[in-house]
Amino acid sequence: MKEIRPTQIGENAIKLIAKDWMLVTAGDINDFNTMTASWGMLGEMWGYDVAETVVRPQRYTNEYISRTQRFTLCFFPDGMRPVLSVMGTKSGREIDKMHYSGLDAFELPSGQVAFKQAKLVLDCDVIYVDRFSKEAFKDNKIIEKWYADDFHYRWIGKINHVYIPE
Repeated sequence: MKEIRPTQIGENAIKLIAKDWMLVTAGDINDFNTMTASWGMLGEMWGYDVAETVVRPQRYTNEYISRTQRFTLCFFPDGMRPVLSVMGTKSGREIDKMHYSGLDAFELPSGQVAFKQAKLVLDCDVIYVDRFSKEAFKDNKIIEKWYADDFHYRWIGKINHVYIPE
């Protein structure tokens, strides 16, 4: 993969995240977990290029991000939806996702994990975390629809590196 600047990402961020989905991964090549996500944002905050993802507290990947304070976001070409569906519905506590999925994990220069099949990889360090709260929502319909039991953690990462295929 070759490195580009965050401002060189040529795809629509809303489409990448909401429609194409992404894998959120934390850990190192010897011990990592990944999950599918379709909520998040890309932009600028506090003078940094940032990526934001949200992860429910019970998700195994949340434990990894909390422990390492780092994550990658990997975006894939068309045709990967079946694999991403498995990564979003099965827990790494229950199955060995990597052998089940057929994805090829590799180690980035930073020590983080990405996947050879990705068309775009964001390598991030956490610079902010909080958890959504009932009191902060101004539209109670969101709580009724999405938050019967718990609230997501919101992880904002400084984008340190962006990679695309050579």
